[in-house]
Amino acid sequence: MLPNGPPAWPISDAAIQQVFTELQASGAWGKYHAEHTTQLVKLLKAAYQAEHVLLTSSGTAAVELALRGLKISNGDEVILAAYDFKANFINVTLLGATPVLVDISKDDGQLDVAEIEQAISPQTKAILTSHLHGGMVDMPKLREVAQTHGLSIIEDCCQTSSQASIDKQSVGKFGDVAVLSFGGSKLLSAGRGGAVLTCRDDIAQRIRLYTQRGNEAYPLSEMQAAILEPQLDQLRDRHQRRLEAVTAIRNLSDQLQGLCPFSTRPETTADYYKLGFWYDADSFAGLSRETFCRAMRAEGIPFDPGFAALHRIHSRRRFRQAGRLEHADAAHESLVILHHPFLLQGAIAAQQLSQALEKIKAHPIRL
Repeated sequence: MLPNGPPAWPISDAAIQQVFTELQASGAWGKYHAEHTTQLVKLLKAAYQAEHVLLTSSGTAAVELALRGLKISNGDEVILAAYDFKANFINVTLLGATPVLVDISKDDGQLDVAEIEQAISPQTKAILTSHLHGGMVDMPKLREVAQTHGLSIIEDCCQTSSQASIDKQSVGKFGDVAVLSFGGSKLLSAGRGGAVLTCRDDIAQRIRLYTQRGNEAYPLSEMQAAILEPQLDQLRDRHQRRLEAVTAIRNLSDQLQGLCPFSTRPETTADYYKLGFWYDADSFAGLSRETFCRAMRAEGIPFDPGFAALHRIHSRRRFRQAGRLEHADAAHESLVILHHPFLLQGAIAAQQLSQALEKIKAHPIRL
């Protein structure tokens, strides 16, 4: 990675180079459909135990299609966390539905399932929830609530991978429909791309009817599919290195004073597209979150501020708020995220992080 610059990702290794060589030789890169898209669907079905996999042009498109597959439309309500990627909010409003925002958990930064029931109204049709920043939504409890009230679940797995699990069951299996992203910075990267996963025939059929217009309206190319295949082979090893790094970072303890990483529950195994931390400016002589992140990037540690909370950037006419959003407000103000390529170094990443933190704490006045 480069100081003050983006993480060095994706990795263009020998396996990726071989893909380009083979695509050029075979001419498959220019085909609408060929063996690589077919193989990718097969691999994703196996990884997520899904009956249907529909490849898409992006994770954002996958969310839209998942909503359409659930027949979300004008006048409906969809519950989501007030701290989430903004495209989810926009996709809900695109279909004429109203986002209903609930708070997140202080411990792990995920949608707080205990806040769901107070948000439900006769217009509520679905819950759209994301696994973010190394945290894991309590999907078994969420599913209980959804089933009790007859609600559908969209499980957004765009910022994790099939290596993440709850009770030894891969993410993507807990909702009625799940979505993936293969965007440029993601754990599996094709520059763009995504997928919709479901075991429900009716959802898959609705999406196919909507996207088939003489040709696919939301396609993933043969070239993109080919690039993803070797990355799936490498995913387990890279996951283990990220996990080793995060474990070592959590064990820093005293050296992390002022940075509190998202917690994980014992029954979960997370994967880390980003690792979330609560930032305490007082521990860094009052440095603003933005200044802290710039200083860390100058040391080669790729930190950035977290997302903007949805209720802080959208007009109140566009959503309904359920309860206080105090932890989402805190995330808006004080959440920082560490990007995943840094974690591929394994335990060494913790040493580098500790050294950078020590340096910044020793010289805050110079920043």
